[in-house]
Amino acid sequence: MSKAVIAIHGGAGAITRAQLSPEKELLYIKALSEIVEAGQALLEAGGTALDAVTEAVRMLEECPLFNAGIGAVFTHDGTHELDACIMDGNTLEAGAVAGVSHIRNPILAARQVLEHSPHVLLIGKGAENFAEQHGLEPVSPDLFFTQQRWDQLQSARANQQTVLDHDGGDPIDPGTKFGTVGAVALDKYGNLAAATSTGGMTNKLPGRVGDSPIIGAGCYANNANVAVSCTGTGEVFMKTLAAYDIAALMEYGGLSLHQATERVVMEKLPALQGSGGVIAIDSEGNVALPFNSEGMYRGYGFVGDAPSVGIYQSQEG
Repeated sequence: MSKAVIAIHGGAGAITRAQLSPEKELLYIKALSEIVEAGQALLEAGGTALDAVTEAVRMLEECPLFNAGIGAVFTHDGTHELDACIMDGNTLEAGAVAGVSHIRNPILAARQVLEHSPHVLLIGKGAENFAEQHGLEPVSPDLFFTQQRWDQLQSARANQQTVLDHDGGDPIDPGTKFGTVGAVALDKYGNLAAATSTGGMTNKLPGRVGDSPIIGAGCYANNANVAVSCTGTGEVFMKTLAAYDIAALMEYGGLSLHQATERVVMEKLPALQGSGGVIAIDSEGNVALPFNSEGMYRGYGFVGDAPSVGIYQSQEG
């Protein structure tokens, strides 16, 4: 029996202490801690890694502090287009949705694709129809609205920028914060799973899809080696197949989890001007949460232990 563990992230970027008020920092720490604790409780009760990452990401989607689900950023046209992916390391089954606007929790739709579809990735209206056929009630896109994200879009439009979501200013104001959420877990049965969800980039072109719903780019899990969820400059994570590259470095190169994640995050991504980080758990229960930006909202916890959460480079988590 494995020592079950879960890790989560809520995005990365230039999150400096000077820009983050103590009150806002406490809100993030509290949210991260509660979500890790929920995952720990599920795993302790005998839940699967797949169930744990599903629930953790669902909770992150429900929290407007993060750019996924409620609180998602806006496209150039003032709309929401959400992406999510989930993968089971035991079976290598995967499900993903992209460009959806009427699904409250895209990760639940991705889970339905994994379980009930012969396909891996469904997009747009087809994904929304599939989700509704499998019991997910459609919602109005207004559900995802927050004033901070709307103001962020106006600023980005005025500056003719496409902005990622946590850099510069208050963490939920304009800048380049990579607004992805994710979770990885190892259950007591030795199974790994990974899940990733995002609202994308503020002022992105309608129809843009990043790494988050792409197997091997923003999300990957294989019981043979590792579960990975990424957050960062999506196009670079796609070009490098960052999540799968970590698994390949471990499988073919014999690198440890720490070595493989460091190689990708600290060497390969920056070589292409890629910024961000990953959370990863290997088949032995080792945890790695490296990032090359100033901060990454993150947390992890082994069953029976207190959660460890952090935002900045100098913090635990």
